[in-house]
Amino acid sequence: MYLESAKRFNYHLTMHHTIEETYIFPILGKRMRQFSESEGLHLESHKGIHEGLERLKALVQQYKTEPSTYNPTEMRVCLDSFREVLFSHLDQEVEDLRGDNLKKYFTLQEVENIPI
Repeated sequence: MYLESAKRFNYHLTMHHTIEETYIFPILGKRMRQFSESEGLHLESHKGIHEGLERLKALVQQYKTEPSTYNPTEMRVCLDSFREVLFSHLDQEVEDLRGDNLKKYFTLQEVENIPI
């Protein structure tokens, strides 16, 4: 169950970022440089997170294929390798998408029309 949870975590976070990068960041990035493709701190964070998720995916596949190779220390090192970038990213996204910050760039109607 633990490895399935890790696999689902990986899948859901990857899908979440894919949706953001495809549909939401291009709209936000037109007015908010932190979401832009050229200067986007959020896209840069996604890259770091996805590098960690790729390592996690490989480990989970290995452990599921060969359960005797499971190493909790190795798993922890993998998860810790992208912990800082993940939590910093989440904190920054919350800050950037706060209502009082978002209204500097968009009207309520524009925000409601973002395909979420």
